[in-house]
Amino acid sequence: MARERKDPQDLSIEEKLKNLYQLQTMLSEIDKIKTLRGELPLEVQDLEDEIEGLTTRIEKIQADIASLQEEMARRRISIQENNANIERYTQQMDNVRNNREYENLSKEIEYLQLDNQLHEKKIREASVALEHRQEDIRHCSDTVTDRRTDLDIKKSELDEIIQETRAEEEKLRERSKNLEATIEPRLLSAFKRIRKNSRNGLGVVYVQRDACGGCFNKIPPQRQLDIRMRKKIIVCEYCGRIMIDPELAGVQTAQKVEEKPKRRSRKKAEKSGDENA
Repeated sequence: MARERKDPQDLSIEEKLKNLYQLQTMLSEIDKIKTLRGELPLEVQDLEDEIEGLTTRIEKIQADIASLQEEMARRRISIQENNANIERYTQQMDNVRNNREYENLSKEIEYLQLDNQLHEKKIREASVALEHRQEDIRHCSDTVTDRRTDLDIKKSELDEIIQETRAEEEKLRERSKNLEATIEPRLLSAFKRIRKNSRNGLGVVYVQRDACGGCFNKIPPQRQLDIRMRKKIIVCEYCGRIMIDPELAGVQTAQKVEEKPKRRSRKKAEKSGDENA
C-alpha cells in the first residue's frame, strides 16, 4: 500500500527546512551542469542574432538595389523620350514661319538637353551607389557564411555537452519537482525569490564558523541558538538567505576545545624563585 504524502502545511519546521535544503542541493547540482556549458548558450544566441541581423540587412540592401535599378531604368526611358522630342523639334525648326517659333523650339530643345544631362548625372550617381550596395551585399554574405560556420561548431559543442549531461539533469529536475510538491507554496515562492536574487543561486545556507554561509556576516549567539532549535524559519538579516544549522545539512563540525594555560599560584612562584636563588 502506497504511503500517503503529508500535507506541506502539516510538516514541522525541521522537516520544511530539511526539504528546502535538499531542494537547494539538487538545484545547485543543476546549476553545476549549466556551468559546464559555460558561455556556449550565450555565444550560440549571439551568433543567431547576428546572422538574423545580417540577413535583414541583406534584404534591405537588395530592396535598395532594386529601387536604384528601377530609378536608372526610369531615367533612361526619360532620356529616350527626350531624344525623340529633340529630334522632332529639330525637324520642326526647318519649317518655322517666324523667329518666335524658332526661339520657342530652341528653348524646348535646350530644356530637354539639360534634362538629359540631369538624368545622366543621376544615373551615374545611382550606378556608383549600386556598386557600393553590391559590395555591401558581398561583404554581408561572406560574414553570414563565416558566422554560420562558427554557429555550427558552437551548436555541435553545446549539443555534445547537453547530450552528456541530459540524463543526469532530467533526473535531478524530476526529483526536484517531486520535492517541490512537499513544500508549501508560500515558502517555495520565497525560496525561489531569494535564490533568484543570489549571485551564487543559494537560497538556503548553513551556519559556518558562527557566520552566514551565504554572505559570511557574523551571527549573534542567541540567533545561532534559535537556528539550532529549528522552531522557526530564520533568515539572514544581511543577505536574506534562509539559515539552518550544519547538523541539519548533514555537515560534521569539529569543535576544538582549547585548554586554557593553568595559572601558577603566587606561593609556588615565590617558592620557585627562592630555590633558584
